[in-house]
Amino acid sequence: MQKSKIDLSQLALERSGSAESSARTLRPRRWFSRYVLPVAILLGFVALLAAAGGRQWLPAPSVTVTPVIVKRTSLQRAGTALFQAPGWIEPRPTAIAIASLAPGVIEDLLVVEGQYVEAQEPIAQLIAIDAELELEQAQNLLAIREGELNRAKAEYDAARVRLDNPVHLQVQLADAQSSLAKALTELAKLPFLIEAAKAKDKFAADNVERLRAAGDAVAGRMLLESESEYAAAHAEVQELQQRGPNLNRETEALQDKVDAIEKQLRLLIEETRQLNEAEAKVQSTTALRDEAKLNVRKAKLTLDRNTIRAPVAGRILRLVAAPGMRVMGLDTTAGQSSSTVVEMYDPARLQVRADVRLEDVPMVTRGQPVKIETASSNGVIQGRVLQATSSANIQKNTLEVKVELIDPPTTVSPEMLVSATFLALRIEHASNEATETERIFVPQQLIQSTSSGAFVWIVDGDHIGWQRSVERGPSSGDGLVEIQSGLKVTDKLIASGIDQLTSGRPVVVVGDDQVLGMN
Repeated sequence: MQKSKIDLSQLALERSGSAESSARTLRPRRWFSRYVLPVAILLGFVALLAAAGGRQWLPAPSVTVTPVIVKRTSLQRAGTALFQAPGWIEPRPTAIAIASLAPGVIEDLLVVEGQYVEAQEPIAQLIAIDAELELEQAQNLLAIREGELNRAKAEYDAARVRLDNPVHLQVQLADAQSSLAKALTELAKLPFLIEAAKAKDKFAADNVERLRAAGDAVAGRMLLESESEYAAAHAEVQELQQRGPNLNRETEALQDKVDAIEKQLRLLIEETRQLNEAEAKVQSTTALRDEAKLNVRKAKLTLDRNTIRAPVAGRILRLVAAPGMRVMGLDTTAGQSSSTVVEMYDPARLQVRADVRLEDVPMVTRGQPVKIETASSNGVIQGRVLQATSSANIQKNTLEVKVELIDPPTTVSPEMLVSATFLALRIEHASNEATETERIFVPQQLIQSTSSGAFVWIVDGDHIGWQRSVERGPSSGDGLVEIQSGLKVTDKLIASGIDQLTSGRPVVVVGDDQVLGMN
């Protein structure tokens, strides 16, 4: 049996073309996996590292910190007496000084201490004779000014009529025109008069010649009369011949006069001037009249101010001046109290100035209820805290606190001594039982203020500085201020380096401030 030979060459595959294509495909993949991918991973790691530690590389200001101060206090039930303090009653806000507005000497005081007066009720009277004489003098001057004004108005009315109706100029114009017409008439008649005079002169000359020729036949007297008539006729002729130039000049002058009056009638210069002067005089006399009226008002005011009146309703606290004393009024050189006559107060507006011990000051809160007792009143007077003053008594180690009296009785008055009992405030959502609470305080100098409110700087656990808005409470009197909201007991305050801070930026804490806020 013969074994057949198997040709394995038939199973061989041609790989030359596929190998070349596979090499071309694997070559870019190896380059990406060997170079691009590692570099990308490295860059991402570097970017993550930079993002995580970038804040640490920025320059951060150095600061010191101090913790908030926590005090545990007992929250008393509303109305519980906290402490007592002595004090005295005074007007609120101050006594009212009633001053004389006019200078003079006090003639009579019309009130006594403790008297109740209504608004505008007379309090004192000054010697008023001088003010009365000044008023009378001012009234007389006003009457004079009224007369001057009436006369000025009459002159103004006359000037207005004269300007609107210039009759005087029309009369002058008519006279001038009449004279001109007469002159023109004479000038027109002159030639005829000359002819008539010449004829008369010739007749007289012929008559003289005729009589002379008659010789002794006529009487000598007749010849003389004839010669006289001839001389008169001849003189008349000469006079009429000389009258012509004069009449011409006269007519020209009259024509100029007529033209001037007509121009004056058109312009009315003098009449306009007179009207303006009259108007100015009315204005000046009106001003003088008004000034005189003002002087009368001032004199009446001065006379009225000689009676000093209460500006408001109230009770007389004390008499400052006495009859016979001089008051300076509104004189600028007068002293501050040289015009005060009495002091008064409103009995419905009183307050207590209580001497509170410094250790009790932290328990004083604005609006806190207070019970006030005094020997002049059988009952208890209710009050509430207005504010703590800045008046501290070193000897008594106390601070003055103002307490408003609510509906004070009529039996109390200023300068009475009282005993004030300060009560615990009513707290919303608080039980009637006494409990303990934590109160947060910070040093006064670490609180800053802007138009939007108060704030402090704190640092968190990541050493990031933040600006935190807070709500301030009352001061404790030892340089600390209570913070009612905005802080927690675990917060740390930035005590130094505040000027370089930016909210949300890192800071370097170099230590704790052990002195700030400690007494």
